[in-house]
Amino acid sequence: MRHVIWGLAAIGLLIAPGVGAEQCSSPADQSTFELQALKSKLMVHAMSCHSDAQYNAFVHRFRTDLAGNEKSFSEYFKRRYGKSGQREQDAYVTQLANAQSDLGMRLGSDFCPRDTAFFDEVMSLRSTSELPDYVAGKDLIPPSLGACAPAPTPPATPARRRPAKTAARH
Repeated sequence: MRHVIWGLAAIGLLIAPGVGAEQCSSPADQSTFELQALKSKLMVHAMSCHSDAQYNAFVHRFRTDLAGNEKSFSEYFKRRYGKSGQREQDAYVTQLANAQSDLGMRLGSDFCPRDTAFFDEVMSLRSTSELPDYVAGKDLIPPSLGACAPAPTPPATPARRRPAKTAARH
């Protein structure tokens, strides 16, 4: 019986990571979304905790990586959504910032000190080449949002109404 329970637990662990959060089809896209989530998290912290100097130092240090990531992020949305790519990208970025801000509000007075330590971790990386591995291990994308958002569902087209039949009066 114990073997069955351990077996079921192992299967659950294998299945659990994919539940609730959409994964990207390519590691490059996943990394793009993770770095975007880091940038958003640090920006939300800077605005909420009045730590503009820390955020500016982050942007300055990782300028090349952030610019390349922004380009990849935009290209992803153009590729995925076509003409509405910019609108979908803007909506995703807004939802990401809102989700991270909501988390900050739930943390209350712990938010600023906790995320200040996060800034310190990022800035202690020895080189920019460590950034993708760092963000991959941080689980920064809210499960409610996911990475590589699914294609939007087209709006339902209303069914055509047939004209009401009127009874002919004689």
